[in-house]
Amino acid sequence: MSLDQATPDSDASLARSTERSLELEAQIAKDPARFRILTGDRPTGHLHIGHYFGSLQNRVRLAELGIDTMILIADYQVITDRDGVGPIRERVFSLLADYLAVGLDPASATFFTHSAIPALNQLMLPFLSLVTDAELRRNPTVKTELDDTGGRPMSGLLLTYPVHQAADILFCKANLVPVGKDQLPHLEQARVIARRFDERYGRADKDHPVFPEPDALLSASGTILGLDGQKMSKSKGNTIELRMSADETAKLIKRAVTDSDRHITFDPENRPEVSNLVNLVALTQKRRPEEVADELGDAGGGGLKKVLTEALNEYFAPIRARRAELEADPGFLRSVLSDGNERANAIADQTLTEVRTAMQMTY
Repeated sequence: MSLDQATPDSDASLARSTERSLELEAQIAKDPARFRILTGDRPTGHLHIGHYFGSLQNRVRLAELGIDTMILIADYQVITDRDGVGPIRERVFSLLADYLAVGLDPASATFFTHSAIPALNQLMLPFLSLVTDAELRRNPTVKTELDDTGGRPMSGLLLTYPVHQAADILFCKANLVPVGKDQLPHLEQARVIARRFDERYGRADKDHPVFPEPDALLSASGTILGLDGQKMSKSKGNTIELRMSADETAKLIKRAVTDSDRHITFDPENRPEVSNLVNLVALTQKRRPEEVADELGDAGGGGLKKVLTEALNEYFAPIRARRAELEADPGFLRSVLSDGNERANAIADQTLTEVRTAMQMTY
């Protein structure tokens, strides 16, 4: 099967993925212990409210339901599109502090880094034998990532980025991956690699393939824009970071883009900037954005920003307080990461043994 055939880029494919996600949610409610999740982030900057409402909040929900949750801090992926790692140590522990502050618990979640799990990365070698250069170049996420580099030559690591992500998912045999619809091609690549490995190399256990084909669990959250109305991005400086203070949040919101119409409405198509701010208020207050807009009425951009500032600062106050406690105890953060790396290594080593057995490479 070619990646062109496998990539879910049609409305029908998205509809099927959405329907499958609903089925999975029902299965999770009945038996969460049958699932293992793989999710994570690149430590290229600090996490922001877009990350929180887009994915972190859902990760906490799933972990609290009893799903075994693997959370990758993808430090090797920092160098897919840049010349150095930057202040990576500080960013790795910043990510970890954010994870713990929002409510992810080391008792139910395993936190680990790429660079500390050799067997995970060794899976890249057999996995690369299962994909073609043409398939990788057609991958829509590779194209997007390359466009974002501003015209610099594509590195081999960027070209093989989907294969590395497949190794992330398959090393721990995750059968559930929370994603947005734009990430479905990555997940489909992992499913293709799992199938092809079984077809080409066989099984360590004759009754079961080495790798299960992971399912996508689509995020229910809508798109959250930056304060300038553009895509929220660490590199664009249009975010509110989880680590920021109440005063820093207030200053950033004052600069947020609105429009000249004093009457506040929720109309994402025609008023994306205003609607984005209204939606953020709604998310913090667990209300419908239309209800928030109706309540604001003729408050204008200034009134909307005032309400948003109060809502965000109230909502994130306990998270910020917990984060400050965690940052004051670096020894605890190191122990959480060390324990997570130890567990991830044990899982990866076992999987690599199964891979070598299936490939008849045990000598």
